[in-house]
Amino acid sequence: MKGIVFTEFLELVEDKFGLEVVDKIIEQSNLPSQGVYTAIGTYDFSEMLGLLKHLSEHTQLSIDDLLLVYSEHFFSVLASSYPGLIDKYKDPIELLSSIENHIHVEVRKIYPDAELPTFEVLEKSESKLVMIYKSSRAMYNFGLGLMRKTFEHFDSTAHISLEKLKPDGTEVKFSIVKTNE
Repeated sequence: MKGIVFTEFLELVEDKFGLEVVDKIIEQSNLPSQGVYTAIGTYDFSEMLGLLKHLSEHTQLSIDDLLLVYSEHFFSVLASSYPGLIDKYKDPIELLSSIENHIHVEVRKIYPDAELPTFEVLEKSESKLVMIYKSSRAMYNFGLGLMRKTFEHFDSTAHISLEKLKPDGTEVKFSIVKTNE
């Protein structure tokens, strides 16, 4: 997993919960990296799981809820650091339907060894998008949060539902219906 995901996560934890909590979850997680990350480095996903688990225990928030909060923060980072990825689009459905064929292509140019989820578009219209998310990491709630922020970014709203196609969350169907124009 790319280091930017870790560095931004720890920045969010510090902003929301304080530096003491950052130190505590790093210490409790017994990380091979010792919690020292660079944005361009690559780290084992198990480290993120440890950090999330211990933050969940500390805050009493579920890992799914923490991923939603984190995705909102991460969207802001992407929007400010890589505006060209988002500003190319005038509509949230267009942006979301281009994740696999544009956004992830651009991400791989910046981070060639990034391990990204895949998104398969099953259905697309001006007001509806159905996609299948696949990832061994099962961070579909992170994806859900990014989708929600995408609609917010475009001053639009949508009803987004998800259906786990595999019980472990490694394959999830997202159904997105725009609720305003």
